[in-house]
Amino acid sequence: MTAVDERTAAAPAAPPVLKAKRDSGGGQDRAGWVTYTILWGTTLLFIAPFYYMLVAASRPMAEMNVFPPPLLPGPDLFRNIATAIDQQNIGLALVNSLVVSSIITAATVLFCTLAGFAFGKLRFRGRNVLFGITLGTMMIPPSLAVVPLYSIMADLGLAGDLSSVVLPSLVTAFGVFFMRQFLIQALPDELLEAARMDGATSLRTFWSVVLPIARPGAAVLAMLTFMTAWNDFFWPVITLNSSNPTVQVALNNLGSGYVPDTAVIMAGTLIGTLPVLVVFVLLGRQIVGGIMAGAVKG
Repeated sequence: MTAVDERTAAAPAAPPVLKAKRDSGGGQDRAGWVTYTILWGTTLLFIAPFYYMLVAASRPMAEMNVFPPPLLPGPDLFRNIATAIDQQNIGLALVNSLVVSSIITAATVLFCTLAGFAFGKLRFRGRNVLFGITLGTMMIPPSLAVVPLYSIMADLGLAGDLSSVVLPSLVTAFGVFFMRQFLIQALPDELLEAARMDGATSLRTFWSVVLPIARPGAAVLAMLTFMTAWNDFFWPVITLNSSNPTVQVALNNLGSGYVPDTAVIMAGTLIGTLPVLVVFVLLGRQIVGGIMAGAVKG
């Protein structure tokens, strides 16, 4: 036996795990055709309503009432959009919804992050009681607060104004709970102690330490809040009127008549859906990062 053979025989065999990694080309598992089939099927299932909304918005109403209905977009999309804009002030409604949703989103993220930081990391008397009361408000149905809330807005002279939609939604109990749980996991106590040793105040610590760490969770909360505010119908349709509507209030009055024009309603709905899709695309990476940060401890 040569020296090379002796060294080969003396060398320990590679562990099965390492062999498997070398054999699989780096140890990365590859999804099979079943996984891809399920993913593509789920994707098509969620895209189908949006696609059919586009088809219905681009064809006359008479063509959508036949069986089987058309499956390809038609040539009347811009005409139906123009009709929707003529029937309701969609442009004003879009601007109003954008203003209302943006203010509510910014205020909710800021105030809920502040409250979540206080409830999660600061020690003060009555903290658990106040947090329990905050969670208790989530159990109250929103419909019970409509009458007193409208009375307050009417007494303040805000009924019919956009501020009557903004003020009741500046902070939410869900947002406080969400940011508290996120900061408990994502914000180490050592960073707060280091900031205090450097002489930073609570507000300085919040601005320089807490906000950068809370950014993934805040992005998730921002997306959820924006979508909720944009799609809110119950309270805006009560406090606003057709002369100063949000998108949902304008869509409620769209295509009205003895026989509602489905094509015009779908065209208006298409316009109202696009901003939400844009927000999701812009915040998609932060949303995934926030979900992953919340799912992994340590």
